[in-house]
Amino acid sequence: MKKGRIIALVVFALAVLAGGIYTLFFLKAKEEAPKATYATASPERGDIRLLTMASGSIQPRQEILIKPQISGIVRSVRVEAGDTVRAGDVLAEVMVVPDMGALSAAEARLQRARIGLEDATMSYERNASLLADGVLSEAAFQPFATARRQAEEEVLAAEDNLRIIQDGVASRSGRTSNTLITSTISGMVLDVPVRKGNSVIEANNFNEGTTIASVADMSDLLFVGQIDEGEVEKLKPGMELILTIGALEGEDYRADLEYISPKGIKEGGAIQFEIKAAVRLEPGEFLRAGYSATAEVVLEERIDVLKINESLLQFDNGSPFVEVEVAADQYERVDVQLGLSDGLESEVLSGLKGDEAIKKWNQPQYEGNGAD
Repeated sequence: MKKGRIIALVVFALAVLAGGIYTLFFLKAKEEAPKATYATASPERGDIRLLTMASGSIQPRQEILIKPQISGIVRSVRVEAGDTVRAGDVLAEVMVVPDMGALSAAEARLQRARIGLEDATMSYERNASLLADGVLSEAAFQPFATARRQAEEEVLAAEDNLRIIQDGVASRSGRTSNTLITSTISGMVLDVPVRKGNSVIEANNFNEGTTIASVADMSDLLFVGQIDEGEVEKLKPGMELILTIGALEGEDYRADLEYISPKGIKEGGAIQFEIKAAVRLEPGEFLRAGYSATAEVVLEERIDVLKINESLLQFDNGSPFVEVEVAADQYERVDVQLGLSDGLESEVLSGLKGDEAIKKWNQPQYEGNGAD
C-alpha cells in the first residue's frame, strides 16, 4: 500500500515537471515569434486629374463628294488618293453618251430653227428692197429685222443644245465644265472610287449621282467619338481632350470639345452620346482620316498639390485617417481632409504637411524567425 503511494507521488511529480518544462519552452517560443512591422510611405506633391474616356476616330471637318453634272463614261482620271488639289483643278474627264430621244429632239429643233431663219431672211431681204425704194417706212421694216435676229439666235441656241447633248460642251460659252469634273474645294484627295471606262450618273433631283472623288481639308480635323450617358453631363464645350491614337504610339494630341449631341443612341445595351472636338495640329503635323483614337477628357484637375496614395488611407465611420509613425514601430492616428481623387490618389486638404512617414496598414512585414 505504501509502495503504491510512493509510485503515485513520483508520477505526479514527473507530470508537474513536464508541465513546467512545456510552459518554459512555450514562453520562450512566444518571445522568439516574428514581430509584425509595417512599411511606410510619405505624401508627395504633384498633379491630380479626374478623367473620363471616350472612343472614336479622326475625321475631316468637311469631306466633299465630287459628282458629275452629266452622265457618261469616264474618259480619264487625273488624280489619285493622296494628291493635293486646289479648287477648280480637273479631277476627271467624262465622255458624254447622248440620250437618243434627247438627241433626236435637239436635231429636230435645229432643223426647225434653220427653216425659220431662211423664212425670216427672205422676208427681211424682200422688205429691205422696198425700204430702199422708199415704198416702206422704217417703222414698218423694223419687225422684219427683229424677226431675222431672233431666228439667228434660235439657230445658235439650237446648235448649242445639240452640241451639249452630243459632247457636253456649248459652242459659245467656251466652257467644258460638264465634261471636265473639277474640285469645288482645296484639299487632299481621300478616295477616287471610279476608274477609266466606268459609267457615271449625273447628280439631279432624283439621283445623288456617282462619286468621282472625295476631297477634304486635312488641316482641319475633328475627333468624333461617343461617351456614356453617366459622364455626358460632366462635359462642357471648350474642355480639353487628350487624344491617344492607336497607330501612333507614344504621341498625344490635344483637342477642344466643340459639340455634344442632344440625343443619345443605344449601343451594346448602353446609351451613348456623340461628341466632336477640334484637333490641334502644329505646322507640319499630319494625321490620316479614319485613325481610331481614344480621348481622355479632363473633368477636373489640381496642379502641384499635396497628394496621398489611397492605399494609405483608413476609414472610421466614413471619416478618413492615417497612422503616422512617431517612433520606431509606434504610430499615431491623424485625421485628414481629402479633396479631388482620381481613384488612385487623393488630394490632401489638411492634416498632413508632406514629410510624415505613414503606415502601410495593409502590407505588414515580419521580423525574427517567421515569415509573412
